Amino acid sequence: MASRTSSSSRGGHDGGSAWGALLAGLASVATLPLAVYATRFSETYDLLHAGFAIPVGLGLAFVALGLAGRARRRRALALRPRGTDRVAAVARALGVLGLCLALAGLVALGVYGLLEYAGTRD
Repeated sequence: MASRTSSSSRGGHDGGSAWGALLAGLASVATLPLAVYATRFSETYDLLHAGFAIPVGLGLAFVALGLAGRARRRRALALRPRGTDRVAAVARALGVLGLCLALAGLVALGVYGLLEYAGTRD
């Protein structure tokens, strides 16, 4: 009896995870630069307010890394692997870059706060 089971006849959905990871990675990389760029066009939205985009960038980076890992695991277990390995690799790289940008923004915000504190002590 050589019939297909429901798990082996499924095409696999690792492509959705890979493309979702790519989208989240692109969004995580674009979050902070867009938040900083938006400060140029508003009187009330200052550069310090762009710091509220740091958690958004961090969250999107973690989503991208998680989905990219999921896509790679699914591809490794698939009976008929799909060609989404490159998409997952690019998504992982973008997730790491987004994470680095968010952490750099966090360090910059911390240094600003430290300098403000040191400036008010005199």
